[in-house]
Amino acid sequence: MTMRSAIPALGRRLRLGVIGGGPGSFIGEVHRTAARLDDNFEVVASVLSSDPERSRAAGQAIGIAADRAYATAEAMFDGEARRSDGMEVVAIMTPNDSHHALCCAAIERNLDIICDKPLTTNLGDARDLVERVRRAGIVFCHTFNYTAFPMVRQARAMVRDGDVGEIRMVQVEYVQGHNATLNAGERGEAAAAWRMRPEKAGGSLILGDIGSHAHHMACFVSSQQFDRVCADVGAVVPGRNADDYAGLLFRLENGARGVMWVTQAGAGAVHGLHFRVFGAKGGVEWFEEEPNQLHHPRLGQPALVFERHGPGLKPDAMRASRISIGHPEGFQEAFAVLYAEAAEAIVAHRLGKKPDPAALNFATVEDGARTMKFIDAALESSRTGKWADCRLDV
Repeated sequence: MTMRSAIPALGRRLRLGVIGGGPGSFIGEVHRTAARLDDNFEVVASVLSSDPERSRAAGQAIGIAADRAYATAEAMFDGEARRSDGMEVVAIMTPNDSHHALCCAAIERNLDIICDKPLTTNLGDARDLVERVRRAGIVFCHTFNYTAFPMVRQARAMVRDGDVGEIRMVQVEYVQGHNATLNAGERGEAAAAWRMRPEKAGGSLILGDIGSHAHHMACFVSSQQFDRVCADVGAVVPGRNADDYAGLLFRLENGARGVMWVTQAGAGAVHGLHFRVFGAKGGVEWFEEEPNQLHHPRLGQPALVFERHGPGLKPDAMRASRISIGHPEGFQEAFAVLYAEAAEAIVAHRLGKKPDPAALNFATVEDGARTMKFIDAALESSRTGKWADCRLDV
């Protein structure tokens, strides 16, 4: 199924400005490609570096007009506001400590927002953004992109529809290996990477960087929020000052038990995002490194394996899939699903219409705040050795 285009309803593409993701960035190109994949957005303005000259040059290098390849975010917000064809949506993919201020500036100008995770570096700023977004009435898409894979959508729909019965257990893990040794910054051979600096990344490298993904994945698939956690968070690589490991027990709001393991220090590990959810009648299991299959063990029956775009899939999974069975889809396409859904919601809002509920599966500012509460609770539990409350009323 092809994702819906904004053009028939709006008569044109949405005008997108991007902040961050310049030379040397992995995620910047991912965002820009995702924005274009379904022909919903035109990238019209950019700020691609904290260095003004580098920002201007990088913008022009990706095809941005010279007068819209801005030196700073402030210049872009002001410059685009003066244009009749100015940006309508802003995508933010900068270091974590800048998210709050940039989102506030966008909200003040009534721009819809697509923002990388984590939402902020602290819970107070996250709560503030929830209130500001609600008052402004804008669309806010938070890019927890792994929940946009078609077979993750299938898993969630199966849980929602009772196919596995009442949820009893959840296991989620995200095991990477790229920080299995000290990096050049930690060895004093180069400037410290911003993710290794708590003032820029937040209270925990591992929880902000990939624990946030694992938390949202568990909540998304189970359709349950975390109630409380018991966590062990720290560093396993000798000489490291930033967290590279977290092991957690958790309880969901329905009382189901859960286990989470996240690390970037698994020597030889590739990517390792994986979940298993078990209910009274069966379960669902998914591996991000094999994203086009979903395993479905069943009580007293043979196990099933669902294939992306294959028979037996729910509309939720089919909606997030673009090409026929046998042709793999992966990370980039899942990221683009979020952009397509955000576009559908933005266009509906701008036309004064209600969006299709099926387009509202992307994470919101409230989801981002819940993740910040989870991070706070996990760190509190790790410090005290006790269970900590994860509940957040937003």
